[in-house]
Amino acid sequence: MTRGMCVRILLVCVLALSACDVGRASATVRAVAVGVPSLAPFFDESKGLGQDARVPSRGAGGGLQRGDSPGLYGGSRKPRICDVDKLEDFLTDPANERKADVWAQVLGIGRDGIPDYLDRLTPVLLRHDTLVRNHDYKKEKAVPFDSLLQAGIAILVDTQGQPAVKCSCGNPLRPFEGDKSRISVKFEHGNDKWKGYDVASAVVVRPAPRKLERLALVDVEEPERGIDRPVGTTGEDDKGFDASERRAVPEVVGATVGEAVARLTEQGLAVRYGGEGQPPDGAVVTGADPAAGSRLAFGEYVTLTAAEEEEDAEASRTSGPPDLPTPSQSKPEEGPTEPSGGSGVHLLGDHQLAPAHLGATAHLGTAPHLRAAPDLGAAADL
Repeated sequence: MTRGMCVRILLVCVLALSACDVGRASATVRAVAVGVPSLAPFFDESKGLGQDARVPSRGAGGGLQRGDSPGLYGGSRKPRICDVDKLEDFLTDPANERKADVWAQVLGIGRDGIPDYLDRLTPVLLRHDTLVRNHDYKKEKAVPFDSLLQAGIAILVDTQGQPAVKCSCGNPLRPFEGDKSRISVKFEHGNDKWKGYDVASAVVVRPAPRKLERLALVDVEEPERGIDRPVGTTGEDDKGFDASERRAVPEVVGATVGEAVARLTEQGLAVRYGGEGQPPDGAVVTGADPAAGSRLAFGEYVTLTAAEEEEDAEASRTSGPPDLPTPSQSKPEEGPTEPSGGSGVHLLGDHQLAPAHLGATAHLGTAPHLRAAPDLGAAADL
């Protein structure tokens, strides 16, 4: 093989790789703005199924977030931000049997299981612009598409904090599985680019490691008041707690990432990561910012850095605090997770929204204890 031929082959390979890279970068995501009706909804939006809110995106902290991450979701004491009863009546009406079959299929349940499934969902407001796998209803079929939901949109989340349903239109939601760093967000059909939009701050939600009993939200009209909402309720059983009390950052250096996230979540603090992407749960934490002992408000972020090399991990373990306790960990639930699945607009000002704080028993200032729920049976989570 001549030198010239080798050069040509190498050039072809480089061009092929570049073409693949460009193709990945062109993945289109449709923007969905607050209060803008869907073009092909499962549910007639003029019937008032959901109520979005005008709230600012939280901004910082984009990337992967667990469904129990403090500060992920917000709430309101206004009644019926999502009318679950109305959605159930619609989906169980024999006249809508075909649509109900398609809706249930997207979420991995049978049509007969719709009432029980809806009973386990909880209404919240997005606090971040959030990437999801959305679904239109066209020609008696579900048509999937990736979408970016604006902060302030009302959704239903399942028992692991995973987005399941967009309230205003009833469209079922599934997890976004694409590469967040290689998307192109398209604004069209009245979904104009909103103030504060920054694709880098968008979040992708992954299910909490276990089923949850409660969501801790912040009242968007009175941010210093928290709302403790039992999972599967719509506000009738809410209890208030003091969301203004600051809490200390626990010691996490030397712990695994999984252990550190559990400790911070229990304290009502959110997590983000330094460096590229999210480290594995077994990686060892080498740094936390702010450091242990710092006092932060509910839902504020602690940035973790973790060892990448085996020797770095060992060095971190030996150089960490000598008396660092190893917390007992609840065993994550095994098997598949539970399936998840003209809108009014309330102007709520620039209040900070609330978080979902769930998982192991936790003290949130004067907040009630939040506990992981008992096993409710295996089901496939969104």
